[in-house]
Amino acid sequence: MRILVVNPNTTASMTARIGAAARAAAAPGTEVEAVNPAMGPASIEGYYDEAFAVPGLLEEIGRGEATGVDGHVIACFDDTGLEAARSLARAPVVGIGEAAFHMASLIAGRFTVVTTLARSVPAIEHNLMKYGLAARCARVRAAEVPVLALEDAASDARRRIAGVIEQAKDEDGAEAIVLGCAGMADLAAALSSAHGLPVVDGVASAVKLVEGLAALGLRTSKTLGYATPRPKRYTGLLDRFAPR
Repeated sequence: MRILVVNPNTTASMTARIGAAARAAAAPGTEVEAVNPAMGPASIEGYYDEAFAVPGLLEEIGRGEATGVDGHVIACFDDTGLEAARSLARAPVVGIGEAAFHMASLIAGRFTVVTTLARSVPAIEHNLMKYGLAARCARVRAAEVPVLALEDAASDARRRIAGVIEQAKDEDGAEAIVLGCAGMADLAAALSSAHGLPVVDGVASAVKLVEGLAALGLRTSKTLGYATPRPKRYTGLLDRFAPR
């Protein structure tokens, strides 16, 4: 089985960490390829960055489809470009945000999401509503850690995240924590041990869900919303991403 993991930002060091987390979660025999686009923002922190990340993301999804991968993971917690990617792909496409929410809902009555910056909170809350899981989420909290600070061992990112988890336990009644950024993927086990409750990483969750979907032979529906895009001219930059 081959799974393509796409980090929609262009920071290769983060892609390498995401790839390592994905491979650690994958079953024996599952091949994981982790990639990032050549164009787009260095990090995705809010709606503006998301808009510029989608074209490069779709190019990578298209390449994966052309090489016959069994499934795709979108490794941005906002599930950047997820609906468009499902329209482009026949193999299953799973976003790490949706995957983590579902996994947390299976092991806890209520969970808190700990994300990076406050500007990401509205997008996550919107996705929880869209996925029908808002009632299971006690709160979405921001540690006020820039995404790229997670790449810096000298930053206080881990301390801030740990502090917010303690707040979630004390104030939210959280029974599990969902880490709200792909750059936090390698922190889950240590945080779970330190805080004494399940800490869910979206990258690992998405890999396991893609493996399950592919093993069951389930592919993306091409009826209505996720129907293959109609061929047409996409003028300018987007012409290179136009469906053929």
